[in-house]
Amino acid sequence: MAEVGESHAAVGAPGDRAGAAEFAQLAMELHDVDGIDETVEAVVQFALHALQCTAAGVLLVTGGRPEVLASTDPRVAALHRLQIEADEGPLIAAIRQPCPVVIGDVETETWWSAEWIAQARAVGIRSAAHLPLLVGGRAAAVLSLYGDVPDAFGADELAVAHILARHASVAIATARHEVTLAQAIDARKLVGQAMGILMERYDLDPDRAFEVLKRFSQQNNRKLRDVAQELIDTRQLPG
Repeated sequence: MAEVGESHAAVGAPGDRAGAAEFAQLAMELHDVDGIDETVEAVVQFALHALQCTAAGVLLVTGGRPEVLASTDPRVAALHRLQIEADEGPLIAAIRQPCPVVIGDVETETWWSAEWIAQARAVGIRSAAHLPLLVGGRAAAVLSLYGDVPDAFGADELAVAHILARHASVAIATARHEVTLAQAIDARKLVGQAMGILMERYDLDPDRAFEVLKRFSQQNNRKLRDVAQELIDTRQLPG
């Protein structure tokens, strides 16, 4: 599949035919992408070209902890890491509120920390917008947009960004669900193989073999799939 964004010069207003066609194409491309990494890469590339911003990035929130997953510019990753380490900044605020955080001009900004402002100025960032990608009312990720001119994200740009954020929320939630489902299927296969080993070696029925695995999992405070994997690899129960 061609990288998302290669054919996008700029997206029209959300209500016009050109804009609608661009987002319809994006929806199809995101549907065809496999994996969470590929999904967020497609989102940032579309944002970069459709909004004609200087840089874009996606930060994923897993278990309440944010991690940088994709960015179109090393400066974005650096700004994100600074906020993650400090546990404050516009990006963190977008996760916690959760609602969009827009910075019109870094040069006149006084709300955020002096360290964040200094780093943004140092790398040539003048404006930014952080949009939480909501799943079930919570921020599952944040789409960050950066401009090298003041007020790069006016009403029209933000309207497009909000539509992109909704598409991205669905795509990322779907990709995460597929990963979780694949992991669950893989775990069931491992447990089934481990049960087969126990049944053959100790002449156990399926229920008893599963109970043995579960007991060792609980006693060793380890995940059932990890116990099963060790049994498959070593032909020995943990401990």
